[in-house]
Amino acid sequence: MPFNHITPDEAAQIINNGATLGLSGFTAPGTPKGVTEGVARKAIKEHEAGREYKVNIFTGASTNRHVDTILAENNAINRRAPYQNLPVSRQHINTHDIHYFDRHLSEMAQETRYGFYGPIDFAIIEAADITPDGEVLLGCGLGNVPTYAHMADKIFIEINHKLPKHLHGMHDVVLLNDPPYRREVPIYHANDRIGSPVLKIDPKKIVGIIDTEEFDGVKEFTAVDETSTKIGNNVVSFLLNEYRTGRIPKEFLPLQSGVGNVANAVLYGLAEADELPSFMMYTEVIQDAVLELMKRGKCTFASTCSMTFSDATEAELFSNMDFFHDKIVMRPAEISNNPEVIRRLGVIAMNTALEADIFGAVNSSHVLGVKMMNGIGGSGDFARNGYISIFSCPSVSKGGLISNIVPMVTHTDSSEHSVDVIVTDQGIADLRGTDPVQRAERIIENCAHPDYKPLLREYLKMGKFGQTPHTLQAAFAFHVAFNETGDMRNADFGRYMK
Repeated sequence: MPFNHITPDEAAQIINNGATLGLSGFTAPGTPKGVTEGVARKAIKEHEAGREYKVNIFTGASTNRHVDTILAENNAINRRAPYQNLPVSRQHINTHDIHYFDRHLSEMAQETRYGFYGPIDFAIIEAADITPDGEVLLGCGLGNVPTYAHMADKIFIEINHKLPKHLHGMHDVVLLNDPPYRREVPIYHANDRIGSPVLKIDPKKIVGIIDTEEFDGVKEFTAVDETSTKIGNNVVSFLLNEYRTGRIPKEFLPLQSGVGNVANAVLYGLAEADELPSFMMYTEVIQDAVLELMKRGKCTFASTCSMTFSDATEAELFSNMDFFHDKIVMRPAEISNNPEVIRRLGVIAMNTALEADIFGAVNSSHVLGVKMMNGIGGSGDFARNGYISIFSCPSVSKGGLISNIVPMVTHTDSSEHSVDVIVTDQGIADLRGTDPVQRAERIIENCAHPDYKPLLREYLKMGKFGQTPHTLQAAFAFHVAFNETGDMRNADFGRYMK
């Protein structure tokens, strides 16, 4: 059937106050770039007229400036889930102008289908192509769009003319049955495919086609610095030792890696580790470093939810699709982050922390326990179910004013039960098989910055009883000192013990 081509503003006129929008994409790739800007312009007009106008935004993960930034700037978001990472939306979340609820990325689609968050009124889907019978060739990020498209009353399709049709075959679109009818997810190797290369939707639900032409807008990462390099080298050293001792099988195992300089440093470090065999990835995001590893033959295949490449690397991908096409598959988040599959494949999980405490708990999301940074993302999905769960962070931040190894984390995203190894630029703490005090001793000696080791040792000695000997009166002395003086090194445990 023929589809109507409409403008973003025409699409926005159909979207009423209070509507819930389910967006395609996962990080910036695959995320809409037109309709949400029309919604923001409508919000401006409605607010000028004295009328309330906000929408609910459900996504796969973080988005782009066309979504979270412009909608937050114009006070157009009511509820938001499951993950975000842009400064303007973060500001509005921390002032409660946006009602943000943080979810494990593997859970968002199924919980939406269960009816926990209400109906999906509109799905907005970026695509490279669409057939008259509703077969949609998606873009560079899959996210939760199979669920949102299935549930939505009405659908807008944004055809991005920057996207090549040669993307066909790089998607593995699956919609799981819900309990009690769910079956096993039959993925036994990272490169298994179980679904469709296209998203199939009812053409009658398509309200209109919006034309766009823009790369995903992912900025190039800054050059890997000395601290990131040290962390990366320490992670590689740990993996090499595990491989040499046989605790990692000789075939090696799939890797999961987050996004950022530390992740880049780890991946480049693995590329230089000749002793390690080539490997596959089973992860939620692949970034620029992965394409380089593929060109070197070190990474043979990557299963992901999103190709989060900088614009330059995305252009390189599109120019060399014959080489990369069969080395990458994109899956929905509830498959890329699926606990069953992660555990079956033996995925080695490598994630980053904002802070870790001496007993092994990790805070991934809240600055000083109060301000939301980005969210838990998929780290919990992989950490709880990975073959080995590694968390890394710099030992200090802000030139040493903040220790990222603290007596007690101010917010717990991954408890010590899900954390096997902590790595900083100072070294490695293997926590497997240790009790809380042994964990603390290893983390302090191997991972804490020298400026903070005496304070952390002092705190540990203060604990007089219990298996996990916290001293609750002084547990947040580091954070209090930073709030009061701007320097955690000024922590004074004695003031709390009088």
